[in-house]
Amino acid sequence: MDLDADSAYEVIKARDARFDGRLFVGVTSTGIYCRPICRVRTPRRENCRFFQTPAQAEAAAFRPCMKCRPEIAPGPGLAWSTMDASRTLARQAAHRLDSGVAQQGTPSIAELAARLGVSDRHLRRIFLAEHGVTPLQYLQTRRLLLAKQLLTDTRLPVTEVAQASGFLSLRRFNAAFVQSYRMSPSALRRESGNDEPDDAVVVSLGLRMPYDHDTLLRFFAARAVPGVEWVDGHAIRRSVRAGVLGPQAGWLEATFIDGSCGAGPGERVRLRFSATLSGASAAVVAAARRWLDLDADPATIDAALADLPGAPGLRLPGSIDTFEMAVRAVLGQQVTVAAARTLARRLVDRFGTPAPTPWPEVHRWFPGPEHLAGTPVEALAELGIIRGRAGAIIALAREWSALGTHLHGDRDPAPLIAALCDLPGIGPWTAHYIAMRATGWPDAFPPRDIAVLNAMKALFGTASPREAGRLAERWQPWRAYAVLRLWNSLPPASAPKVPSLPGTAASMPASMP
Repeated sequence: MDLDADSAYEVIKARDARFDGRLFVGVTSTGIYCRPICRVRTPRRENCRFFQTPAQAEAAAFRPCMKCRPEIAPGPGLAWSTMDASRTLARQAAHRLDSGVAQQGTPSIAELAARLGVSDRHLRRIFLAEHGVTPLQYLQTRRLLLAKQLLTDTRLPVTEVAQASGFLSLRRFNAAFVQSYRMSPSALRRESGNDEPDDAVVVSLGLRMPYDHDTLLRFFAARAVPGVEWVDGHAIRRSVRAGVLGPQAGWLEATFIDGSCGAGPGERVRLRFSATLSGASAAVVAAARRWLDLDADPATIDAALADLPGAPGLRLPGSIDTFEMAVRAVLGQQVTVAAARTLARRLVDRFGTPAPTPWPEVHRWFPGPEHLAGTPVEALAELGIIRGRAGAIIALAREWSALGTHLHGDRDPAPLIAALCDLPGIGPWTAHYIAMRATGWPDAFPPRDIAVLNAMKALFGTASPREAGRLAERWQPWRAYAVLRLWNSLPPASAPKVPSLPGTAASMPASMP
């Protein structure tokens, strides 16, 4: 985002939600910084300083607003191939730091640079150029904002908030909080007046409008595995097995809340999760944001897909448990969504374990790779899963630990796709689909998807997969969203199956698992 100060002030005056999470205003007369959608009185132009990130505002000694709460603003998201290599690398580094907010101690910037394939000095230089602060300043801001959110939204003890936010000791946490926010954590807790029950953690997550949550929830509802996931109105609830978001198992619920109902400016998501996951709060929040695609830029995406039918604000459905999603992708090969759901239910009934949750509809944990890796093919075949797909599931389970090194949304998906295609029973379509749902890859375009080809033929008169592929280049880097729009443009009865590929199990059905 490149705005001069005068243009940024016009955004603040208009309370333009398109810039939420990408522009912050510091008010010199109060020492507070706000989101552009803040409903307080618009400050005088001469008292405003503008920043692209909370870290920049806090580095300039501004404190976060207690009303608009910058800690719940949508993130900038990854722009993938729309920016130059240095900016992409700086964004990838920030994404890695976001993922490590809850990890206690000071991370090694040298190790981070090595993982990204650059020198320590080069990473620091491009990070400062892109974000306006050093990597450690950025991380400190992220930790403090997470702590502020947990203190405001939950009843977690201050010591647990400090640990969940990545601080090594309560003393260091208190000192950092007072230095940055000029009040103690306990004082903020007293002001928040939160009265949530002790058996749950509840936080608010911001999002950008428009947001087509109805379409997203219909997608999840059609594919929800009975016992594991359940959609009820504007809420989605599910169990979370141990090892997915933290060492302990638990449950979570995401509910879309209209800001007109007293929730604050704009819509937001009310994320509620079990106390067993409180120590992994940072991981839970990050996973929920990817799951619901809260950091997408709908204005940019919708503009790029203007020649496709569909409502504005379409989101890319993610996943909480990527292993579960990969298994379900295999189960959906060459069958309908309903049939795949039935097979997944049988798998959960046979190999899953009981999960205590607040809802009778959610009562099982999906079996993890450690449970399925040693399962005989015959045991899966007894459930109605054909042997080729049963073998693919077992192969996925055995290789999941190695595959996990590729399951990061800031990495090139090509190594993940190649590794998946090396497994028996997994073809390119399945690999692309897993990459799309597991990493949030916005430019995924599963090859030779028959529903996509049929939709493109109806809309644009394309006569071959090659012609369709060339035409789809206009939608880069948002082809995954284009795929969703194309899928949604067809009536359900016209979603044919994808034929088998030589030497593999069938590719995914066009009706999406």
